[in-house]
Amino acid sequence: MDIQLRRVLRRLANALRETGDLRRLRPVDGCDVATTFVQWTYLRAVFHRGYVLASGLYFVVDAHLSASQIVFLGTVMSATLVLTDIPTGVWADALGRKWPLVIGHLFLAAGMAMTGVVTAFPLILVTQVLWGVGWAFLTGADVAWVTDELAQPHRIARVLTASARWELAGGATGMIAFGVLSWATSLATAIVVSGVGMALLGLFVAARFTERNFLPTKEKRWSASLSTFRLGVSLLCRDHEILLVCVATMIVNGAAVVGWLFPKQIVNLGFPSDPVLWYTAVGLCSSAAGVVALHIVQARIDGVGVARHIYALTCFIGVLGLLVLAEAPDAIIGGAGVLLVSGIAFNVTRTVSVIWVNRRTTSDVRATVRSFLDQAESIGEICGGFALAAIAGVAGISIALLISAALIAFTGMMVALSSADRASPGSR
Repeated sequence: MDIQLRRVLRRLANALRETGDLRRLRPVDGCDVATTFVQWTYLRAVFHRGYVLASGLYFVVDAHLSASQIVFLGTVMSATLVLTDIPTGVWADALGRKWPLVIGHLFLAAGMAMTGVVTAFPLILVTQVLWGVGWAFLTGADVAWVTDELAQPHRIARVLTASARWELAGGATGMIAFGVLSWATSLATAIVVSGVGMALLGLFVAARFTERNFLPTKEKRWSASLSTFRLGVSLLCRDHEILLVCVATMIVNGAAVVGWLFPKQIVNLGFPSDPVLWYTAVGLCSSAAGVVALHIVQARIDGVGVARHIYALTCFIGVLGLLVLAEAPDAIIGGAGVLLVSGIAFNVTRTVSVIWVNRRTTSDVRATVRSFLDQAESIGEICGGFALAAIAGVAGISIALLISAALIAFTGMMVALSSADRASPGSR
């Protein structure tokens, strides 16, 4: 009798749990959480990538910035992310995920729109600081939001991979749309429009993003933030897999700074076209290669050890691409190397690292731990930027590419030979 009663109670509990899951996953205005997240990712990439394309040319053509000033902009942006990633991540874990996302859009929109109306270098620096703060609010809170709102751990890896694919598709759309807008009007107009679009996307987040599954802490704000930070640090120190991914991310992103030299290397190899056209064409082809690669990853990302294998394999693909680019006899072969590195290696390693870390974290520190990963990216970019710039200036671009390849090869071997991700992480 006791056994039968326990069975009935267990079935009742499962039914109530399923009912709760269905209620949490109720469509949001006709669109479920995963679809809403992917739509937002696509639109964000449209405006962001369009801004990057237009502003990259604007800094040179309209603002007349020197090479050192452009590199300094990137360094300031990375430093801003280092300083703001952890506070914004802790806030997202302690107080909520939705409104940091809205605030992040407002900072991004302000920095983007302001860029199109200033040309003085100090003011352009301010725009990039605003951009960096906005991006810090978004990173971490976005993955934490969709993971909790979806409430289906078995689906989240594929949802994140799908969003990465659509982000690349959105980037391609943005390059085409804002490239045409820049040509038809002006670079400044395209930049301002991208900022306005990002602000409107913030309103989309405010209207469409729910927050049913987040439970704010009952502690006071300062105490809650401090407790969340301590929990995140504790998890980072205990979990060797998260540490491995952070170290690998730091090295790979430090090596990835060499991507700033790709255009110059291709030009040196004799790329036969107008700079704007080939710049757009290479970006579109890289996005297409990334979409294909992530489509393959999406179908295989689940399972014990898969993330580690994919990460290591992709590192070696990046090494091959850098070797091809460094020793290419002409621009066409060099362009193929760029596709392997920028299109496949950097996109896949970034996506897999986010999925891998997200699997190892719990809801109460999800955004905080993700901010540690973002900090690893920024620190790697700062250190790698200074080091590879110095190497390129002294030894040449080809040597810098080869050293970058060696760093990524070391990372691939470190991940492949590690004992991480060889057992199921369990339910988190």
